[in-house]
Amino acid sequence: MTEMVYGAVPVRDGEPVLPKWWRTVDKWTMSCILILFGIGMLLALAASPPLAAKNGFDAFHYVERQAFFGGLALAAMLITSMMSPTLVRRLAVLGFVVAFVGMALLPFFGTDFGKGAVRWYSLGFAALQPSEFLKPGFVVAAAWMMAAAQDIHGPPGRLWSFGMTLVIVAMLVGQPDFGQAALVLFGWGVMWFVAGAPMLLLLVMAAGVVFVGTLAYNSSEHFARRIDGFLSPDVDPTTQLGYATNAIREGGFFGVGVGEGQVKWSLPDAHTDFIIAVAAEEYGLILVLVIISLYMGVVVRSLLRLMHERDPFIRLAGTGLAAMFGVQAMINMGVAVRLLPAKGMTLPFVSYGGSSLIAGGIAVGMLLAFTRTRPQGEIGDILRGGRGR
Repeated sequence: MTEMVYGAVPVRDGEPVLPKWWRTVDKWTMSCILILFGIGMLLALAASPPLAAKNGFDAFHYVERQAFFGGLALAAMLITSMMSPTLVRRLAVLGFVVAFVGMALLPFFGTDFGKGAVRWYSLGFAALQPSEFLKPGFVVAAAWMMAAAQDIHGPPGRLWSFGMTLVIVAMLVGQPDFGQAALVLFGWGVMWFVAGAPMLLLLVMAAGVVFVGTLAYNSSEHFARRIDGFLSPDVDPTTQLGYATNAIREGGFFGVGVGEGQVKWSLPDAHTDFIIAVAAEEYGLILVLVIISLYMGVVVRSLLRLMHERDPFIRLAGTGLAAMFGVQAMINMGVAVRLLPAKGMTLPFVSYGGSSLIAGGIAVGMLLAFTRTRPQGEIGDILRGGRGR
């Protein structure tokens, strides 16, 4: 009956989990992610040995760690993608609460590792950054609230999600982590727009962001220093931005050759925040364009599938996850080419990092779960059915 009413994909009763998952999952998006991780491992072989030698480790110390954390990330992605949207929502909300408590306790138990921002917990063998795990849970929780607001006599979910967003942004700014704060605010804004927010409110929100940014510039030396460095017409060649800019320029179209790059010996964050500079120097513009195309493929493919989704919660949550994934990549690469102020943000699945890799795997797993083909039909089926009656 469901198929007759909605024009849905036939339900195969008793079908095993793995064949059903393989038949319904978006294989193009998953392939793009696997290729990105492979490129990340390739670049880790180039970028991390100098840092390992500097810190007294074996040459492939960071490569091995990236392979380990990447394996965990891919496993988390695959397991999460097999879950139903309801189970994803429940686990995501629970994870969001845990990550939120972890962020709230950072001022008391966190550390800055000498970077001037208390964002991590030191576990001895690794560092844990709660904000990375909070982002996917936040998107799902906010989407749940917004979707509930569309029900008759539903709660004021948009207002609740807005209040939750303000609290999270305030906590991130207090670390300080302006990049993650902007990313969270952007993700919520995209979902709010998709949920039908009036354009006037979005303009008011944009004006509020400008006001808060001005206030932060006048009150935070850390924030002001980064903005001044971005606006300065001259780039200090001895800074990270200077090294990255020079490396990208030296790479040209085809790069200087595998292993021949020099920026990895100068940049302390060559394997994390500025990994795209290593790619541009050694492999040239060609590899950079491939990386950009892969990120675009994930975002565009996901949004196209979500356009046909009838469930408002899935539509909102999937859109928020896809938007945050794409914008994080855009911010990282924009910083390297000096289109954006320095943010200290990793390149998803390419940069080295434990928390960012595993949290990214969970987020993409959620996105794959939301974009799977389900027997509920598409939104266009209802419209066509209505015209037929």
